[in-house]
Amino acid sequence: MDETPQDDSAPGDRDRDGAGRARNARPRDGLGRPLPYGAPGVERQPEGVPRSPGQSLAEAQRLLDAGMPFHAHEVLEDAWKAADEPHRALWRALAQLAVGLTHALRGNASGAATLLRRGADGIEPYRDARPYGIDIAGLAGWARELADRPGAAPGAPVPRLVREAGA
Repeated sequence: MDETPQDDSAPGDRDRDGAGRARNARPRDGLGRPLPYGAPGVERQPEGVPRSPGQSLAEAQRLLDAGMPFHAHEVLEDAWKAADEPHRALWRALAQLAVGLTHALRGNASGAATLLRRGADGIEPYRDARPYGIDIAGLAGWARELADRPGAAPGAPVPRLVREAGA
């Protein structure tokens, strides 16, 4: 997919991919903030990659561990868009948690608190079922604690999406 802006585009035109869909081609930093055209950035996550739930969780965890929650959100958003009920809302809530962490790390305390609480509320209905081994109780507790202290984000532990058995 070509994500470079067209040389002949007029000022104010939107970047578009090869299929004509609007795509921001500006490079991004590790927290997903746009950088000026031509600046070195972090490679973006490709959209629409088919992954199993386990693969989605593993890739999102890898990105969270690397300090790239915005990119983890993109992986979780792909899983959300591909999911059927009854787990569609779960994936959406997980994506909201990753965006909430992104906002906290960017210094947007209000946006972080809103998304972290919304994500925690969204995963709560799955607490007893724990689909795919997701640590619902641990994630909800982590999100609510961070929502109450968003300034603590840079030193906060990275959330664990799946808790190992016996841990």
